[in-house]
Amino acid sequence: MGRCAAHPYFTSPAQKPDLHRSRARENPIKVSTKTYNQKTMPFSSVTKVADADFPTRWGQFRILGFEGIVENPQPCNDDIPAPSKRIEGAVALVMGDIHSAPPIVRIHSQCLTGDVFHSLRCDCRQQLELALATITEAGAGILLYEQQEGRGIGLMAKLKAYELQDQGMDTIEANLELGYKADCREFELPAEVLKQLNVHAVRLITNNPAKVEALELAGIRVTERISAEVPSEPTNERYLQTKREKMGHLVS
Repeated sequence: MGRCAAHPYFTSPAQKPDLHRSRARENPIKVSTKTYNQKTMPFSSVTKVADADFPTRWGQFRILGFEGIVENPQPCNDDIPAPSKRIEGAVALVMGDIHSAPPIVRIHSQCLTGDVFHSLRCDCRQQLELALATITEAGAGILLYEQQEGRGIGLMAKLKAYELQDQGMDTIEANLELGYKADCREFELPAEVLKQLNVHAVRLITNNPAKVEALELAGIRVTERISAEVPSEPTNERYLQTKREKMGHLVS
């Protein structure tokens, strides 16, 4: 891809790690799941609050912070009233020329247990590293990191869900038992961040059709879905099976 050194987001990667296998093959975009989110964008405002240089072991990025304000948000758990105003945060790691062609994009939900502590109950850290490596190999792309721990239920509730999973429930059953929706996440904020970055078409790294549908409904065209499949572990096989069978996640 072309480079333009004068633009703050047109940086060259410091290194390009070898990938064990290519994940850039094209997959069908059409999905048959329920319509994901037809209401209007719930944010009264979305603001960029920071923009800084960000060197990593994968390469050179810019790190941008965004905050979206939601007025009168709907609760994810009817037993826990929602505040009158909620501020949602998201980080964008931006590498290279993201405007000459649809960039590779990953929407990644925060996972302290996986991303930081290397938990093998899930595949989150492996998917995060796959995304960063794929972006670096391409020389351009965006990682959108959302503060939506435990599919949006929060860290402490997620740990309570772990306890229920130890007793035999799957991830969906545990969330429902605690009074939460199966998945409390919405993906309007990543879409608004992409618009602020003047990106209106992407190649999306995901196995989740809901992310494709959410971006398309928000006016972001998904020209290609790149698989986020990573090798499974004995400790997360049921977790992955639940995502496929109950949440419609794609295998490749």
